[in-house]
Amino acid sequence: MTISQHLLLMGGMFLVNLIFILIITHFFYFKKSHRRDYYFTFVMIGIAIFFLMFFMLFMIHALNAGAGIGIGIGLFGIFSIMRYRTETIPVREMTYLFTIVCMSVVNSLVAGGDEFHVVQLAPNFAFLIAIWLCEAFLLKTKERTKYVNYDRTDLITEQHRADLVADLQKRLGVEVTKVEVGSVDFIRDMALLKVHYICQTDSHDSFINQSTKIDREEWENFNRR
Repeated sequence: MTISQHLLLMGGMFLVNLIFILIITHFFYFKKSHRRDYYFTFVMIGIAIFFLMFFMLFMIHALNAGAGIGIGIGLFGIFSIMRYRTETIPVREMTYLFTIVCMSVVNSLVAGGDEFHVVQLAPNFAFLIAIWLCEAFLLKTKERTKYVNYDRTDLITEQHRADLVADLQKRLGVEVTKVEVGSVDFIRDMALLKVHYICQTDSHDSFINQSTKIDREEWENFNRR
């Protein structure tokens, strides 16, 4: 292929890549989370990865270098950037980020190839269908979790669990399904509870509800009663 044909193929695959990224980010991720910061991150990383991989492959072909070694080094660098974050990314966001990175890499490989076949668009549709199935069916549950600082330590024992659930349902206004007791401060008469409840509306607040300054190991240590 000539340089003009390579650039034409690059432009076409870039549009395909961008369209699929926007569909996944806007209609699947942003619709539930409403996190504008991750919206920006997903789109820009997808664009950056596509061009990085394409021009790396283009230079490899131009220099007649070993494509295998070059791609390996490029992929190592790409997946290393997923450690650049300064804060912990939730599992759902990390999954979307990994999906978009992989999709951009696949599309850039198509754009950097010698020929184009329609069947090469199949991975994009596979990503799209898999996300749709997971979001529409597997993640359809209305159960949410919320961390609560509770002021009645007399109800945290097993024999008073029914009274604890009833009190939480009355004060929170939700249907509580399960309660886990974490740290207990008898001096201040406070206990940290992890409350599982049924959310009747899609309130998009699951990330906030599940966020806490206590890490998993500390919570498990507190929970050993």
